[in-house]
Amino acid sequence: MRRRLVSILKIALISLLFAGMVAYLVVEYYFNVSSNAVLWSVRSSSAPLEVRMGDDAWVPLQGKARLDLNGALRERYREPGLVWRSLRVRRPARRLGQWAQKLFGAEVNVIEIKPEEFVFSTSFRPDFERTTARERLDSENLWFCVTANFQYPSGKPMGWVWHQGRLVHAEKLDWSGAFFVKNEKPWFGPKSLIDEVPGRIMEGSQVYPAVMKNHVVFPYVNATPERFFNGKEITYRSLAGVRRDGTVVFIASGDGGVMTVSEVSLLAQYLNVQHATLLDGGKALQYSIRTEDGPWDFKAYNTQLPFKSPELKPQISPVFIAVKKRPPPIVTERPAP
Repeated sequence: MRRRLVSILKIALISLLFAGMVAYLVVEYYFNVSSNAVLWSVRSSSAPLEVRMGDDAWVPLQGKARLDLNGALRERYREPGLVWRSLRVRRPARRLGQWAQKLFGAEVNVIEIKPEEFVFSTSFRPDFERTTARERLDSENLWFCVTANFQYPSGKPMGWVWHQGRLVHAEKLDWSGAFFVKNEKPWFGPKSLIDEVPGRIMEGSQVYPAVMKNHVVFPYVNATPERFFNGKEITYRSLAGVRRDGTVVFIASGDGGVMTVSEVSLLAQYLNVQHATLLDGGKALQYSIRTEDGPWDFKAYNTQLPFKSPELKPQISPVFIAVKKRPPPIVTERPAP
């Protein structure tokens, strides 16, 4: 009788462990709980973000005029015109935050794309019906896709949207950042670039806030970060910028890699970005990358389960920045003389 009871208890314990593991995997898949555990445990920290360098030393971002990140960047994927690399990061915090970061880790992803090899555009569904990065990636055969505009509670995008040479959504006057394509070249940065770059806008999205022009971070990013936006908040961030050679650089929070606006702007400076703006971030951040092993997705929070509760509702967006392989040039044969 005792042996039978012990066997029953063992089976019950194994069943509970299995059920708990399945429940964790389901919640992790839909809500990214490990990443959000890091966010929740460090968001009240006042310490600066630290980057793990090539010699395994941890170096704080703040207080450095220049910081060579080449040795710190870990390559994840490469093909002609596209490189995806990651930074290991951490933030000094109380014991719970230290444990969460050691257990789950924290990273920031850097995606560099050459316009000579890829075409940039906006991507959205009819009537700006909300969608996901993975859906955009699959439906348009994209190589990279990331949230663009912020959105109103109704789901409509904040700010103008250009697509195929047409203005398809109206401007938001006080939004300072912009993504636009002129003469097949993508630009990211302050709205003033639109007047400085000749040509007609073919694709574009109004974003917020612009953080850098000509390698200089705008003073309000550090001096008054709470005046126009929650700049001091430690959360998921997404920045897009361009270098002088035209290379587009995306810097986006990965699992646990939460930052302030000042910190992600510093990373852009260290990575030699000339102009830059933030894209929509926080719980709404999601992006997808196509690799030879298949698509890889990041989503800060639930994007699929149709909960109605404000805390659990899906974080889906109306407009995405889309990157697609540039088609090969059409070569026409000349008739023989």
